[in-house]
Amino acid sequence: MSTIVVAIVLFAAFLHAVWNAVIKVGESKYFNTVLVTSGAGLVCALILPFVTPPAIASWAYILASVVLQLIYFYLLAAAYRVGDMSQAYPLMRGTAPLLVAVASGSIIGEAVPPMRWLGLGMLVLGIMGLSLLDQGAQKKQTSGFSARGFALLNAVFIAGYTIVDGIGVRKSAAPAAYTLWIFLLTALLLLTHILLRDRHAFFNYGKGKYLLGIAGGSCSVASYGLALWAMTLAPVATIAALRETSILFATAIAAWILHEKISAKRLAAILLAVAGAIVIRYT
Repeated sequence: MSTIVVAIVLFAAFLHAVWNAVIKVGESKYFNTVLVTSGAGLVCALILPFVTPPAIASWAYILASVVLQLIYFYLLAAAYRVGDMSQAYPLMRGTAPLLVAVASGSIIGEAVPPMRWLGLGMLVLGIMGLSLLDQGAQKKQTSGFSARGFALLNAVFIAGYTIVDGIGVRKSAAPAAYTLWIFLLTALLLLTHILLRDRHAFFNYGKGKYLLGIAGGSCSVASYGLALWAMTLAPVATIAALRETSILFATAIAAWILHEKISAKRLAAILLAVAGAIVIRYT
């Protein structure tokens, strides 16, 4: 895998950590989720007229991905509502690449070399260790089990849409349009649901937050779009694993901007994940 592809996927991972932080802040995680997805949908609607449409063969995958993404966003908001981001995020993003690697061989036909399995294992253990090795630092111990449950369940849907999109984006012959349609349709469905259910509450909550939603949505579209583009050039399992290094960026933001303490265990987990990413890069 080329250095440029690795660098782009790592940048996508950084953007992913940013928009997840946008959802985590504030009182209503679900309203924040709708704001971010709506911002993403607006960006996509503005860009779609200028890109080549996806091939007909990819539309079944687009629709399947939208269904999986709707469930993903619901579980994401639920996990952040009952638990800390530093607990739920590593479990969601750390478990998914291993599921993708296990499934991609039989579904996509991509063989994972033994050394890359080693790198995947190191990366997953390091990322999950950021959550599991430092339970004493969690603030919401009473709701920790629920957060872990939502996070682990969500990892299944993350792996699901990753595999679906890994196949679909290759059939689309238009990675940009494929990504934009997924985000636009997901945004329209989530926004319709919230307008039918809690229209007044949502508008009151969103006052002054629309620009934040557009910023988070832009990061979301760019993050996933770059990852899907990379999947057209490299194995899906490898890209999925590298993309989940977003937890490293989230940890760095917490330490440098929020001035959170990084324990020795967390540092060891980070170094293990970085070592795994290096092994993946050179195998």
